[in-house]
Amino acid sequence: MEQPGSLKRKENFNEKLKKTWKLIKRQKYLHLMVIPGIIWMIIFNYIPMYGIIIAFKNYTIIDTFNSAPWVGLENFKEFFMDDNFFLVMKNTLGISVLKLIIGFPLPIAFAIMLNELYNSKLKKYVQTISYLPHFFSWVVLGGIMINWLSQTGLMNKVLMGVGIIQEPIVFLAHPKYFWGISIISDIWKELGWNAIIYLAAIAGINPTLYEAAKIDGAGKMAQIWHITLPSIKGTITILFILAVSGILNTNFEQMLVLQNPLNLSASEVIDTFVYKMGLQSLRFSYATAVGLFKSVIAFILLVSANYTSKKINGKALF
Repeated sequence: MEQPGSLKRKENFNEKLKKTWKLIKRQKYLHLMVIPGIIWMIIFNYIPMYGIIIAFKNYTIIDTFNSAPWVGLENFKEFFMDDNFFLVMKNTLGISVLKLIIGFPLPIAFAIMLNELYNSKLKKYVQTISYLPHFFSWVVLGGIMINWLSQTGLMNKVLMGVGIIQEPIVFLAHPKYFWGISIISDIWKELGWNAIIYLAAIAGINPTLYEAAKIDGAGKMAQIWHITLPSIKGTITILFILAVSGILNTNFEQMLVLQNPLNLSASEVIDTFVYKMGLQSLRFSYATAVGLFKSVIAFILLVSANYTSKKINGKALF
C-alpha cells in the first residue's frame, strides 16, 4: 500500500508537470525559435567533443579516432614534464591575472563616467570612439601596434620628444615590455565594448533613488557608491564569474600577432603553445591534451567562483 507522504509527493510532481506543460504550450513559438540554436550548438559544440579522446591516444594523421592506440595519461604527463610547462603557465597566468585585475574594473568606471556626462553629444561621441577598436581584428590592430612600437614609431617619437628616453627602443623585441603591451592593447580594444552591458544596467536604475539621495544631500560620489554600484552588483558578479572562468584565455589572436622570436620568453602562452604543437608540429594528441587540461582548469575556476559568489553575496550564475 502506498504511503500518504509518497502519494502527496507524486501529486505535487504531477501538478508541477502539468504547469510546466501548460507553460511550454503557451510559449510554443518562443521554444520553436530556440530549436535552431540548440541544433547549432549540438552540431558545432557537442559533437566535436568526441575528438577529445585523442588526448588519451597516440593519434597520427593516418589513423582514425577509433584505430589510434590508447596511451592513457601519457600526453598529460609529457606536458607536465615539458621544459616549457612553467614558462607557458607563468606567462598565461601572469598576463591573464593582470588583465583581470586591471581590465575588469575599468569598464565599470568608464560606464559610470559616461553615465554622469550631461552633454549628450559628447557622450555619444565618446561612446562611438571607445567602441570602434572592438570592430577591428587583431590582425589590423596588431599591425598598428607593431608600427607604433617600432624603432621609428609613434611611441619612440613621443618619449624622445618629451625627454623620457634618449635612444629609440624596439619595444616588441624586449620581453620585459610584452606583458604591459598586451594588457594595455587589450584594454584599448575592449574597454568601450565591455562597458555597454554596465551602461544598460545603469540605465535600468530607478531615477527616484537619485532624486531622494539629492534631497538627503548626497553628492555625486555618494550617489555612485550607495546607489549606482549596489544597483549593478548583480551584473558585476555575473561578469566577474565569467571572467574568472576564462582566466586562462589570453587572447590567442593577440598573442600570435604580437609574438616574435625575441619576445617568446614572455609571450608563449597555452593557446600559442597548443597551436604550435597541433598545427605546426602535427602532434595532435599532445596538443589536445594540453587544451583539455586548460578546459578542466577553466571549469574548476568557474564552479569555484560561482560557489564563492553565492556564499558571499547570494548572487551566482547557476
